[in-house]
Amino acid sequence: MTSKTTYLGDSKIESVHEASGDVFSTYVPSNDFTVREHFSPTDIFATALAESVFASLVVLGKDRNIDITGATCELKKTMYFEPRRIGEIFCVFKFPHSYTLEEKEFIEHTAKNSPVYLSLHPDIKKILLFEYKD
Repeated sequence: MTSKTTYLGDSKIESVHEASGDVFSTYVPSNDFTVREHFSPTDIFATALAESVFASLVVLGKDRNIDITGATCELKKTMYFEPRRIGEIFCVFKFPHSYTLEEKEFIEHTAKNSPVYLSLHPDIKKILLFEYKD
């Protein structure tokens, strides 16, 4: 994957995926750490965990006929200080379908073995909760 990232000024940063032309923007966090109206780079970093879990489930769950359409993840990122870094990512995955015990175990195992989960620094606390329809 190749991308080009440009600082556009006024706290806006834009990244372009070279192969597809897809674009996304982030904003520099405010100095007083107040909530901003847009994603920051660390927000994107944390959100990538949920996206990686869903992508892994789609790819690996295909052979098992596991449908996750409509699944959501509510995610909260907590920043730590000294040094400033992501300290905790708390995710609640909600699945709108019924699954067998074996399928639930597969979902949870896959989530905790997704590429982003495995790439996170061990000092980042990762809490993943799973809620199912049944």
